[in-house]
Order: sequence, then C-alpha cells, then structure tokens
Amino acid sequence: MKIGFIGTGNMGAPMAANVLAAGHELRVHDTNRAATAALEESGASWCDDLAALADGADAVLLSLPGPPQVEAVASELLRLLKPGQTLIDMSTNSPSLVKRIAEDAGAKGVSFLDAPVSGGVRGARKGTLAIMVGGSKELYDRFEPLFDAMGANIFHVGEVGSGNVAKLVNNALAFSIMMSNAEALILGTKAGVDPNILWNVIRTSSGNSMTWEGGARAILRDRLAPTFTVDLACKDIGLATDLAAEMGVDLTMVPTAEALLKNFQTNGFAQEDVLATVKALEAAAGVSVRGTWNE
Repeated sequence: MKIGFIGTGNMGAPMAANVLAAGHELRVHDTNRAATAALEESGASWCDDLAALADGADAVLLSLPGPPQVEAVASELLRLLKPGQTLIDMSTNSPSLVKRIAEDAGAKGVSFLDAPVSGGVRGARKGTLAIMVGGSKELYDRFEPLFDAMGANIFHVGEVGSGNVAKLVNNALAFSIMMSNAEALILGTKAGVDPNILWNVIRTSSGNSMTWEGGARAILRDRLAPTFTVDLACKDIGLATDLAAEMGVDLTMVPTAEALLKNFQTNGFAQEDVLATVKALEAAAGVSVRGTWNE
C-alpha cells in the first residue's frame, strides 16, 4: 500500500518504521523534520506539505498529540484527499470529534477509521501494540494487514468513535491504578517491608496488574525517563472524564486520579513521566523506593 504518515514523535516514528518494514511505500511529514530522519534513512520519502503526502495515498495515518492537532490536520487533509482514499486517526482522541471528522470525510467520499493504540513506546518499537479500531467492518478488514504491521492485538471495536471509547476507558483505568500503585509502594515500604519483596508479593497476588508488574518495577529500578508525560496523562484522563459527562455517567475514582495528576502537572511534573510522580510521594513520606531494585 501507499501510506502517508503524519506525526513521527515518540510513538509515531516506531509505528511508521514498522509500516515501512512490512513493505509498504511510506511518505512522512512532521512539524519537526529531524523526527523523520531515521525513517528517511530507511527508505521513507519526506513530503514538504500535506498535498504531496496525500497525493495518490491509499491511506493517511495520523499520530498526533491530541484533539486540537488532529482537528486542524484532518481539516486540511479533507480538502486534499480524493474519493476512495482513507484517513486513519491513530491518536488518542475525543470520540465526538472523530465522529464529526468521519462525517466530514464521508461527505467527500473519503473513508475514515479511528484506531488509537496502547502499549507505549516499547510496544510501538516491537510492533506489539494493542490497536482499537472504530469504523466499518469492511474497511477494517481492508486495513487489518496494515495494523498487523504495528500491533499484535488488533480489535475491531465497533463503529467510528468506539476505538477511542475503548482507549479512554483503558487509560482512565490505567492511570487510576498507577496512582494507587505508587501510594501502595510507599505505604508498604514506610511500614518496613522491603519494596522488592512487596513487589513480588503483589505480583503473585490479587493486587497484581500490568501497571504494577511493569510500573512498580520501573520505579524500583529508577528507570523513569519521560516516555509518557504527566501532560499527556492529563489530556487522556480529561478526555475520559469529558466522555463520562457527555454520557451522564457519574464517576468517582477516575476524577480523583485526574485531580492527582493535575496537581502533579502544576507542581513541576508536567514533562516528567507519570511514574516519576512517585518522587513527590517519597518526599512527603520521608522514604525512598527508587533505585532499590535487587536484580
């Protein structure tokens, strides 16, 4: 397939690399030309503008920071794409917005899928992402081989917008658990339990989760480079609470996690990794857990 890819940041670049490695013809564009350098070296073609990227593409993929960027880029693309082409938004986005984009696309004869991903930078690099796709089953089937190049767990969730509903529910749950995990790690250590033993106990007990097993281990190893920042977490969980308000669902736990994240965001952690917020808990409790991992 001839694929255009817009947004080659932390997630987009390795996703695009896997599309290229699968044998697809790849054109790339990003506001930061340097972000596409490795892809160009591997055979991707740089496009100076969206018109060149969209011309003749079977599909144009978006991997952008959030709804404002997607809305702006999609608006421009829909003036350029021709009937029969497809726009696929792989960003984490508002279900309402992607439905509006799909309607605008359909009016021009352009197909649309929303296909947000989960699995982080590591999953993007390894091609093991979970991809949650919203749109017609026929269109999903057509592009499933493309998704297979980027992910190991591909789901057709339902109609347009349902991919992002699933993604927002997942992230709301994940961030809520991450906040609880950090508090649990601090509490147990402050009460005298070796954090390595605590990690193993919970890993083999009912409190375990993917976020505990991987996240708490990263904290203990003090490997907290910003791969998913607090700013991004606030954006995602905010979209989830917006969805809840739109649906008339009264939540308690998720808004609590959102409030915690927003507090970290305004107190120096905006560009740090979500897991790095444990530093604030360490300081408040007078206990250290980072760097205590026993290999």
